[in-house]
Parts: sequence; structure tokens; C-alpha cells
Amino acid sequence: MNFKKTTEQDSYYNHLEKMSISELLFNINKEDKTVPFAVEKALPEIEALVNKIVLKLETGGRLFYIGAGTSGRLGIVDASECPPTFGVPHELVIGLIAGGDSAIRKAVEFAEDSTTQGWKDLLAHNISNNDVVVGIAASGTTPYVIGALKACNENNITTGCITCNHNSPLALTAQFPIVVIVGPEFVTGSSRMKAGTAQKLVLNMITTSTMIQLGHIKGNKMVDMQLSNNKLVDRGTKMIMNELHISKEEAQSLLNEYGSVRLAIKNFNDRN
Repeated sequence: MNFKKTTEQDSYYNHLEKMSISELLFNINKEDKTVPFAVEKALPEIEALVNKIVLKLETGGRLFYIGAGTSGRLGIVDASECPPTFGVPHELVIGLIAGGDSAIRKAVEFAEDSTTQGWKDLLAHNISNNDVVVGIAASGTTPYVIGALKACNENNITTGCITCNHNSPLALTAQFPIVVIVGPEFVTGSSRMKAGTAQKLVLNMITTSTMIQLGHIKGNKMVDMQLSNNKLVDRGTKMIMNELHISKEEAQSLLNEYGSVRLAIKNFNDRN
């Protein structure tokens, strides 16, 4: 099988240390502009995985992201945003990183090299075949992630992946691979750059489209969002005002009473 790590190939640019700040910023931005077009080519793969995730979550399953380093952190960020944005339980979308939670802030040496720890980390969450596990690895060669997905396959658990190298071991392991070819990084091998951006865009697509399909958006509004700060309370109040054509005071009263935009609108309509 022909496998080349384009994420590790030499940058198209050289003598970076001799560039001015203006030149550095211009060239980084020039490379970043290519990422959405690379993601666009993977839309059919993303759609296939999202369809499967929606089916699993509709029947009580969960979505797991598992990765190491930057990839693991991106999965955790995406998972952690689901409860406040869509009002879902913290246990619905779970992010795991090689080395455990301490690795979110500081790299844990060699944690990603274990072929068995990923599966152990999933077992700690009582993983079952109701769930979906998405491995995230720009290189597509991270043992922690590949080992976890292989074990999932053996246990009839749906697997997907997000990677940036064609024909990588990870892409060949996942049942629903998403491969976004972004090419060499501006700084050779620094996959936190274009590859990281691509992964973040795909993660946004996966959870946002899934949560819309599951009914957590009305029109284009986050009606199930958690009202965890003044900004969100104000946003919720305005949603209710616009939906029900009532005053700010009435909207605030409804929101205080029901603690949810969706419930405030529903109960107002039921009463009237």
C-alpha cells in the first residue's frame, strides 16, 4: 500500500527565520486558505459518518472522540462545547486524550505510543456497541488511537476517524474514515497548523449537524443552550421576544420561570 505522510513533508517555504513578520503572516494565511477546500473534498465521507452517529445517538448511544496531543485536545474542546451549546448531557459526547486529563495542558511523554491504553480508556466509560468512536490523528499512525479503533472493530463498535494522510493505517482501520489532505505544513511537520484547522472544521461539522438532526436547534437558534452567563441569558430573552412577539419583561419572566428557551416558548404557547 502506497502511504506517504504528506503532513511530514518539507514545507513549500524555506528560510523562515529570514522572513519579516509581514511575510510570515501572509504566507501562513496563504496556506490556511487552502484548508476549507480540502475539507470540501471530504464532505461525502463526513456525511456518511454523521448519518451513522445520528442513528446511534437517536437510540441511546454516545459519541467518543479519542486522540493524542493536538488532535486529542481538539476532540475534548468540541465535546466540551456540546452541553452549553445544545443543552445535552456531558456524557453524550466524550473526548479522550492519551495521557489522561493532565495531557490537555502538558504533553505526557510517550502516552500516544501505547497500543492498548486507548481501549482501556474507553472501557473505563463502559463503551458498548451502542456508541460511536471517532479516532483523531493528523498523521494517521498514532498507536493509541489505532489500537483503540481496532479493539472497537473487534467488539462490533462503530468507528470513524479524522486524519490528513491518504491510505494511513488509521484510515484503513476506521469503518467511516474522513481524510482531509492539507499537504505540507508551513513549519515542516507542525500539524497543529493546517491539519489542526482541518480537524477543527470537521469536528464543528460533525457535532453541529448531528445536534441539528437530533432537534436541538429551532430555526437557526440554540433553543436548548445552557443559560450559564449573562450574555446567554440576554440572548435567550431576545429569542423568546422575537418568537412570541412579547416584551422584554415578559420574556425575562418566562425564562426565569422555566429556565430554558424551548420550555418558555412551549409553555407560553400551551397557555395561549
